[in-house]
Amino acid sequence: MIPLFAYRDNSCDPRKCTVKKLEKAGFLKIFTRISQIPRNTLLLDPTAEQALSPADRVVRSITVLDCSWVVLDTGQVSSWRVRRALPFLVAANPVNFGKPCKLSSVEALAAALYIMGEKERAAEILGKVSWGIRFLEVNREPLDLYAAAKDSTEVVKAQSLFI
Repeated sequence: MIPLFAYRDNSCDPRKCTVKKLEKAGFLKIFTRISQIPRNTLLLDPTAEQALSPADRVVRSITVLDCSWVVLDTGQVSSWRVRRALPFLVAANPVNFGKPCKLSSVEALAAALYIMGEKERAAEILGKVSWGIRFLEVNREPLDLYAAAKDSTEVVKAQSLFI
């Protein structure tokens, strides 16, 4: 089981924060300073040049950035050794429902787990939010294709079917 972490800058409403719900349920640990994030983690970063793929299963942990991208110091983030962007997916969260690539942190973590072969765990963490399973319903076809890909190149090729 891949350990999950989140960097949270407290810029979102704590009552709606999906990573706080996951932390409370014991699924992940939250860090409030970038320096606390383990250096050997796979960082889910939409600015990364490489797409997440099943080939990334060897990682020691996954960290999601639950923060305002307006204030994030992208220079600090870009120094991470293993950064991956999620392929094209559609949000199912109430704030961004139906919008491409506007995933909540729980959706991003679930997508990463699903693509890396932990489908049951993805469903389990999505079950912590009332709308979570809808994310899998909306994205089943692309997630299955991404999870069947060999590497990042194949994920990008599969993503072109949906863009």
